[in-house]
Amino acid sequence: MKKIIGLMALALSASALAAPKAQWLTVDNEVLAKIRPKLNKSVQTLYSAQGASVVKLAPAEVEKLSGVIHDELHRCGGFISHESYEEAQAALSSQGEMYFAKQAIFADYSIDQAALVAPMVAQVDEPTMRSTIEKLAAFNTRYYRTDTGVKSSEFIRDTWASLSSHRSDVKVELYKHSSWPQASIIMTIEGSEKPEEIVILGGHADSISGMFGGSSRAPGADDNASGIATITEVIRIIMQNDFKPKRTIQFMGYAAEEVGLLGSKDIAASYKKDGKKVIGVMQLDMTLNKGSADKDIVMMADYTNGSQNEFLGKLIDEYVKVPWGYSRCGYGCSDHASWTANGYPSSIPFESTMEDINHKIHTPNDTLQNAGGDAKHAAKFAKLATAFVVELAN
Repeated sequence: MKKIIGLMALALSASALAAPKAQWLTVDNEVLAKIRPKLNKSVQTLYSAQGASVVKLAPAEVEKLSGVIHDELHRCGGFISHESYEEAQAALSSQGEMYFAKQAIFADYSIDQAALVAPMVAQVDEPTMRSTIEKLAAFNTRYYRTDTGVKSSEFIRDTWASLSSHRSDVKVELYKHSSWPQASIIMTIEGSEKPEEIVILGGHADSISGMFGGSSRAPGADDNASGIATITEVIRIIMQNDFKPKRTIQFMGYAAEEVGLLGSKDIAASYKKDGKKVIGVMQLDMTLNKGSADKDIVMMADYTNGSQNEFLGKLIDEYVKVPWGYSRCGYGCSDHASWTANGYPSSIPFESTMEDINHKIHTPNDTLQNAGGDAKHAAKFAKLATAFVVELAN
């Protein structure tokens, strides 16, 4: 009996050591007001600025917060996780970084690469994109703490590596995170003339469904197999045309976006710490479902760079030739917010206005068939993204 009690005590001690810590979050004020009745009454607003507030939640409450946002508010994100109160407060109080990221001009936004871009845009292939979406959606879930979440990131890594295997100037690697098993994916094409200047095209690699966890089916065809498939198509086209940019291009698949932009926050913060010169970031999060009748591509105007957004609009008019407009998605709605918070210019062209968002996301019904059965809408984003990286990196 002593031995059993001793083993039980050891197990309890180990589980206590492994118990998840409370998390500090910065939460969109509008979201917080709507979900506060669902949270523990002891949860208090500790600091507020930039349209968001700092709160401290237990891990179970973070899951509840995600559930309410996804299932009842029918929107993406709305919060960013932080390691400490000091980090959370700094994210909101360092208005210089965020203001700079939104207002400054980081690059020459002239359009002068038509001879390269136009033929590439014409090569966007819907069936290829559809196939990539189907392969990613075939994983039971890409949730960041599951084995299939790990394997899906490895699948993306292997796919990108295969497409670029003939290029010695290209590197594809997994970016490991210390607090969860799913890795992010980074593919780098080194610039030939200005390698220190970086253009980033990214989207999140994870998926989420229901009340979360590994047992819930989360195909995430729209959110966000479509974004990763769009990035993969840009890679295929660039590699097929043996494009060698003057500036460095990085393609990224972020882990753990659905639980507070964790993967992109890690990466963006490390880039800032290392003083890396990022001149442009585009986020592709949901490109599959045409939700707005009068607009094909919608730029989120908040927490993004105004000049870069205008540049994207010009690229749409020049190369994609579809109706576009603006909407707002609130604080921390996707990984672009991680880059903005660290002083880098970011944009997120989206599949619809927020009012018309796909309500099947974050459920087992987020499938290709429920978003039209093809990747025709996503193909428009592949054309835009191809134009973005070629024009900006050259």
